[in-house]
Amino acid sequence: MTEGRNVLALKEMEGPEDDRLCGKWRIDCCLDSYNLRDVFTWRLLKTIAMGQVLSLLICGTAVSCEYLAKAKVETPMLQSFLNYALLLLTYTIILSFRKGEQNILQILKTKWWKYVLMGLADVEANYVVVKAYRFTTLTSIQLLDCFVIPVLMLLSWFFLKTRYKPIHFIAVAVCLLGVGAMVGADILAGRSQGSAIDVVLGDGLVLLSAILYAVSNMCQEHTVKNLSRVEFLGMMGLFGTLISGFQLAVLETRAVAAIKWNPHISTLFAIYVLCMYALYSFMPVVVKMTSATAVNLSLLTADLFSLFCGLFLFKYKFSALYIISFVVIMVGFIMFNAVPMYSALPEDLENPAEDPAEDPADRLLSEDGDAQRLETLTATAVL
Repeated sequence: MTEGRNVLALKEMEGPEDDRLCGKWRIDCCLDSYNLRDVFTWRLLKTIAMGQVLSLLICGTAVSCEYLAKAKVETPMLQSFLNYALLLLTYTIILSFRKGEQNILQILKTKWWKYVLMGLADVEANYVVVKAYRFTTLTSIQLLDCFVIPVLMLLSWFFLKTRYKPIHFIAVAVCLLGVGAMVGADILAGRSQGSAIDVVLGDGLVLLSAILYAVSNMCQEHTVKNLSRVEFLGMMGLFGTLISGFQLAVLETRAVAAIKWNPHISTLFAIYVLCMYALYSFMPVVVKMTSATAVNLSLLTADLFSLFCGLFLFKYKFSALYIISFVVIMVGFIMFNAVPMYSALPEDLENPAEDPAEDPADRLLSEDGDAQRLETLTATAVL
C-alpha cells in the first residue's frame, strides 16, 4: 500500500508530456531506473545550451588574450581589475540601494570576511594560472586544470552536503577522457607547448589555481542557491576590485604604462572585459539551475571552441580528435546532468528570501532545477 502511494506521488510530480523528447525505453543508472523520456527533457537541453554559451564566452576571452599577447600586451591583472570594476559599477551599486538585511552595509557587518576570502580565491586563481604559462607546458595546464572538478566535488560533499551517485563519477571520468583526447590532438597537431623553464613549479601553480577555483565556485553555488545572485556578484565586484587593484598597483604598473593604446588594443580590451563580465553575470544562473560541478564540466569544451577559432584565426592544424573530444565531453556532461543529485541538508527546500533585484528570467530558469531537486529528495526519502 505504501509503495503504491509512493509511486503515485512520484507520477504526480512528473513534468508535462511536452517536456519529454524520447520514447518509453528504460535505462539503468546504478540501481535506479529512469525513463529516457524523463532524462532527455527540455531542461537538459537548456542546461547544455547555457553551458556552451559560457564556453563561448571563455573562448572570447582566450582569443582576445591571444591577440593581446601578439601585440606584446601581457597585463592579466589589469584585465581582471576592469572586469571586477564593471561588476562593482552594476551589482554593488544595486546592493547599496537595497533596504534592510540585504543592504550592502548589513551584509558587510555580518559576512564581510567570508566575501574577502571568496574574492581573494577568485582573483588569485585567475592570476596564478596565467603565471603557470611561464613555467610549464600547455599540455600540463590543460590536464592539471581539470583537477578543479574532483576538488570541487569533494568540497561540495563536505560543505554543501551534495550527494553523488555512481553515474556522476562515471560521467566525470568520461569528460576527462575527452580532455585527454583533446590534449592528444594538440600533440599530434604540433601546437606550441609554451615554456618549460620549471615544470614542477608550473604544475604546482596550476594545481593551486584549480584548488582556488574550486573554493570560489563552491562559495558561488552556496551563495546563489541560498542567498542571491546579486549579492554574490556585488560582493565579488567590491572585493575583487580592491584586491586586484592593489595587486595591479604593485605588480603591473610598468607593464600598463608601456601599453601603446590604439583602437585595435582598446577593442581587444573591450572584448575581453565584456566577455568576462557576461561570464560572471550569467554563470550564477546556470549554477543555480544545476551545480558548480556541472558548470565546470561544460566549460571543458571552452578549449575546443578556442581551437576551432584558432583553425581560422591562427592557422592551427586540424585533427579529427578535436571532434571526437567534443563529442565525448558532451556525452559525459549529458550523463552527469541526466541523473539529479541531492543534498543531505536541503536548505533549498526552505523558503528563501525573495531577491528583489534578481531578474525574473533567472527565477524562471531555475524553477525546473528546483522541481527536479524536490523530486529527487522525495524519491530518496521514500526509498
